Amino acid sequence: MDAVTQRVADFITKYNLQDKTIIVGFSGGYDSMCLLNILSELKQLPDFLEMTVVAAHFNHNWRGEESLREQEICRIFASSKGFEFYLKEAPKGLKKTENDARIARYEFFEEAFEEFDADAVFTAHNKDDNAETVLYRIIKGTGIVGLKGISERRKYFYRPLLKTKRVEIVDYCNEHNLSPNNDSSNSNTAYKRNYLRLNVIPTLEKINENVKDALNILAVNANSDNEIIEEYLKPLRGKVFDGDKIISSEYRKLIKPAKLRFLHEYVQMLDLDYDFKKINELYEFLETNIMQKNGTTKSLATALWLYADDKIVEPIPRRKQVDEENKDVKISVDGEGEYQFGDKTLTIKNFEEKEFFVFPESTSNFAYVDLSKVKFPLTLRYRKDGDIISPFGMSGTMKLKKYLNSKGVPRHNRDKIMLLCNEEEVLWVFGVGISNKIGVKINPTHVLEVN
Repeated sequence: MDAVTQRVADFITKYNLQDKTIIVGFSGGYDSMCLLNILSELKQLPDFLEMTVVAAHFNHNWRGEESLREQEICRIFASSKGFEFYLKEAPKGLKKTENDARIARYEFFEEAFEEFDADAVFTAHNKDDNAETVLYRIIKGTGIVGLKGISERRKYFYRPLLKTKRVEIVDYCNEHNLSPNNDSSNSNTAYKRNYLRLNVIPTLEKINENVKDALNILAVNANSDNEIIEEYLKPLRGKVFDGDKIISSEYRKLIKPAKLRFLHEYVQMLDLDYDFKKINELYEFLETNIMQKNGTTKSLATALWLYADDKIVEPIPRRKQVDEENKDVKISVDGEGEYQFGDKTLTIKNFEEKEFFVFPESTSNFAYVDLSKVKFPLTLRYRKDGDIISPFGMSGTMKLKKYLNSKGVPRHNRDKIMLLCNEEEVLWVFGVGISNKIGVKINPTHVLEVN
């Protein structure tokens, strides 16, 4: 077994992936073709027989016929190795920027991960890529987190070639008679990373011929220093972060250097390559808006925004919250029973007088109501223009938009909230509040519950 193959085998064993389903990002270039071929070889060995491999190819549609030819080469190669081939073409209009391409590509990997119920996604980043990344971040003004370079593992993304030099990969492909794609855009120095690889690093090698190794050593040292810092930050991180959300009240307690560090981590978690200037812009945005009850958004990338208010900071998903074909869905509610609405089920049942009840919080998934004054059928739907509500405990009506605003419901969440309505009048905003029209004055007649 050659050295490159042995490294990949050791990597897979290290993370106990020998019998797992693995998505491989497969462009057909030297790196990914080398990796896919190695996995094909390993699949012949007893320890790796149960491993399932899917070659996932994302066509950016930037180079017309050339892209289509490369796509076909990838399909044929994957098929020849007995691997399933998963393909997606980028939508027309995808901006020809490194950041937008990266976001679209990783969204594709995530889709493949879900489609095949996979355990891991392999990308073919190598030692040279890591050196270029560290240098790129230095030039942009990174902190110690950025100096760590490309991580060997992030969530379910793995880089088994990260300790392998590009020259070793090229040698492997030549020795195994592989014919990788030669992406013409790799020679376009308009792309910053290409410029670094083709112009800057060769110049630096005149000063230090081992500059790539030096940059990788810098990344190792940064990782070590970072581990020390992590011991002190770990308790804070658990309070500040909730998945991909930031808890506003906990964030506000931090000193500025801790805020900046966490924001750097945060944008990396969102797969954004931000420099120090942009991190500071994000910091200033939060300082201005994180105390506001009514939230504000900031653009992070094409069709990606950040929402902030006095409770939460969260990314607004790139995908529309309510699919266009579903936004006008209406379900008729004719009385007691169960009603399916999207992934939720509304149950309306008669209130038994023997039941003991206390009024739940307005944000609860159930409510005691008086339906004696409303006429069926009612309607389950999403919001629309012209909706009004008579807020419980208040006199008169107000526009639903104003009501949601008063309740601090983030704008980007409003289109996916289920409503129980009588024509344009809203009776129950699920998880937010009910109308006076069904509010209980003495005794409830029914119980509403959503699961």
